[in-house]
This record gives sequence, C-alpha cells and structure tokens, in this order.
Amino acid sequence: MNTFDLEERISRARTNFESGYNCAQSVFLAYADLFDLEPDLAKKMSVSFGGGMGRMREVCGAVSAMSMLAGFCHPVHELGNQEQRTRNYGTVQQMAACFKEKHGSIICRDLLPPEDAATTAPKPSERTKTYYEKRPCAVYVEDAARIVGEMLRTGAV
Repeated sequence: MNTFDLEERISRARTNFESGYNCAQSVFLAYADLFDLEPDLAKKMSVSFGGGMGRMREVCGAVSAMSMLAGFCHPVHELGNQEQRTRNYGTVQQMAACFKEKHGSIICRDLLPPEDAATTAPKPSERTKTYYEKRPCAVYVEDAARIVGEMLRTGAV
C-alpha cells in the first residue's frame, strides 16, 4: 500500500463533496488512486450510492464508499473462500460500527435534517451555499475518509 497523508485524504474527500461530487463519490475518490483505479471509473462505480443509494435515504453513501474500499482491501477471489468473505464482511462491519458510534446511525434518513430525509425524489438538490450550510454531509464524508484512512494505516484493512 502506498503511503499517504491522512489529513490530506480527509481534506480531499471534503473538497470532492464541496465541488459537487456526492457523498459516496467523495470518499471513494479520495482513496481510489491507492488501488490504481482511474478517476473516471471510480466516479462511475460510486455515483449510484449517493443519497443513501440513489437518493432513497438508505445506507449513507459515505458508509457505502467505505464498504466499496473494503472490497479492494480484502477482495474475495474465490467464490467458496469463506475466510476471504469473512474478513471482508468483518472489515465492513468494523467500519460501519466506527461510523455508527460517532453518529448514531449509518442510515442516511436518520443522519439528515427531517426536511431533507423525507425527500427521496431522484432529482438531486441544487448545490447552493444554503445546501452546504444546512447539510451535515461534509462531516460524514470527512469521518468516513478518516475511518478508512486510519484502518489502512493500522493494517486493519
């Protein structure tokens, strides 16, 4: 694994979000280069997980991005390899537990202000100054990026 500056990766994730990428893309793109993923491919792979998967407000996109990154850290090369699958799932559960401990949930609708949680129409919200001021998502993106980075650094993933 390439060495990396954790604070720079966290900043990169937040900058991604504030530039218009969704929550999942923001976290995934912050680390995609460590796995030799082309940015365009990484954007395509992660876009559908934003807004709690297609704006359905289910699992937070930042948490989904952590799970996707866990798949690159601990892939399952053989379908019947229970050890590989167990390690992957354990990593996903550990990441989600860290996030949940800090924020009380991994579910998008529980993390958003009530007026935003109820909005599940597929059209995304306009990214305005007001959007960024009232949404806690940038914090969730930063925290997910921190969890991934800390686990990569300690070898937990």
